[in-house]
Amino acid sequence: MIARAAAFALSLLFAAGAAAAPWKLDKDHVHVTFTISNIGFSVTHGQFREFDAEIDFDPENVETASVYFTLVADSLDTNSKARDRHVKSKDFLDVANFPTIAFRSTKVRLLDEKTAEITGDLTMRGVTNEEVFTAKLIRLGPSPFNAADTIAGFSAEGVIDRTEYGVSYGAPAIGVEVPIRIDIQMNPVKP
Repeated sequence: MIARAAAFALSLLFAAGAAAAPWKLDKDHVHVTFTISNIGFSVTHGQFREFDAEIDFDPENVETASVYFTLVADSLDTNSKARDRHVKSKDFLDVANFPTIAFRSTKVRLLDEKTAEITGDLTMRGVTNEEVFTAKLIRLGPSPFNAADTIAGFSAEGVIDRTEYGVSYGAPAIGVEVPIRIDIQMNPVKP
């Protein structure tokens, strides 16, 4: 039963195909963060503050679930206005010409009852590459404040090579590999 619930929840977010029932992000409880090496002396942390997702899921047919996650590139925040302006410029994200970063799931492979390997297409700066993330089910069940509300919580982590998206400024002094973490809380859309 636990394995089925985990498969249900992980497939809900990340499996490929056509789908049925929509879910929505609880945006107050979603965080998209990343880190990057700063010339080998320290690590810079950042996040995207604006994002959205289209998530569909049929509990009777988990293989038909789908997710399309988008980030607003201009919402990048590294806790430094000067650095943020530079990262948003043509040297890095070029947000004026490429306003969104998107991930569309293509397949899921369960590794154990709470963990899945997620494959999908990531598009940044007009370049699309296949990426793999590891997703972990944190919890799926009723809200402790209202049992009629279902909540699903996940974390997903992966590492991308920014140079594969044409973002090569300062490489390799400024880190090439960028670890990404997404913490997600979501609810089914009520009819």
